[in-house]
Amino acid sequence: MPYFIGLMSGTSLDGIDAALVEIDADRPPRLAATHGVPMPVALRERLWQLCHAERARFAELAEAETAFCDLQAGAVAGLLANSGLAACDIAAIGSHGQTIEHAPGGHEGGPPYTLQLDDPSRLAELTGCRVVADFRRRDLAAGGQAAPLAPAFHQALFRAPGQWRLVLNLGGFANLTLLPPTEDERAPLGFDTGPANALLDAWYRRHRGGAYDPDGAWAASGEVDPSLLERLLAEPFFHRPPPRSTGREVFNLSWLHAQLDGDEAPEDVQATLAELTATSIGMGIEMAREQCDAPPAECLIPCGGGAHNGDLLSRLARHLPETPLEDATRLGWPPDWLEAAAFAWLAWRRLEGLPGNLPSVTGAAGPRVLGGIYAP
Repeated sequence: MPYFIGLMSGTSLDGIDAALVEIDADRPPRLAATHGVPMPVALRERLWQLCHAERARFAELAEAETAFCDLQAGAVAGLLANSGLAACDIAAIGSHGQTIEHAPGGHEGGPPYTLQLDDPSRLAELTGCRVVADFRRRDLAAGGQAAPLAPAFHQALFRAPGQWRLVLNLGGFANLTLLPPTEDERAPLGFDTGPANALLDAWYRRHRGGAYDPDGAWAASGEVDPSLLERLLAEPFFHRPPPRSTGREVFNLSWLHAQLDGDEAPEDVQATLAELTATSIGMGIEMAREQCDAPPAECLIPCGGGAHNGDLLSRLARHLPETPLEDATRLGWPPDWLEAAAFAWLAWRRLEGLPGNLPSVTGAAGPRVLGGIYAP
């Protein structure tokens, strides 16, 4: 069975996830091995600054891209060492790259764009593997949002007979996939619901100094501020019907500070941000059910880093009394590795000449084969 590698670095900027996936057209994908490489502090700061910069010099972009690519190559080397495979055993690497800015609606009257730092030519040179990259812009060219792309993979893994299922990726931002039963002709629906870890991590870093709030303990120590929550939920994005996607361009600390009175206790703001994530996901689920005329889902499958946040999951459970949360591991997929594995699967789709997007999710004019191929 062919092996593919998926590489993913999300908006949390915490590191590179590398997933080795066995993929064959005749059976479901299988996760064979994983390897994670933490983001070096200096590179993380450089990428953070680029994500928030009004302007960036080409030399700064090139320096960050080269360092990021070298880190990806190190992740591939570690994954191959863990699995006992060589570069010649890998059919292709699917590289998402590091999102710097995502503006599918354009910016200040300009054209739509999405920018991921990536150097697939260098990655192919360093690893000796074929690389598939630049997945998002083909969907964008077809009038789509270019995100989220993981719902097509969620469909391949989790769509089941007789069950409506929800898959929820809790990365820097939350994206939702609603899967009809296999016998239902309706297409899956997926979209970004809003911030997940991005604001929680940023506020925690500012006030506590760490990278993230372990298990949501600090959020759990605070009290939700109803007035602040109402102001945050007034953001137009939360009320826009899908297709939709978002990022730090909308939800950042400047956006948050504009809603604060200034006398809130930091832990209460953290609690309110956690409630914002849970509430906006609940709103998104209701929006998806309404659009698909769907009953309550049989289960919700959380994945991504937020799947380990006990406080956030408790809040979600309160918002979804009819839908139990299901551990993805029980369905054969550890929740931390779904997104990286999705880009291994998308690389396989590219080599097979098969579409990688779902127009029902991104709003593109039709199915499109995603990504460019870079030979070693």
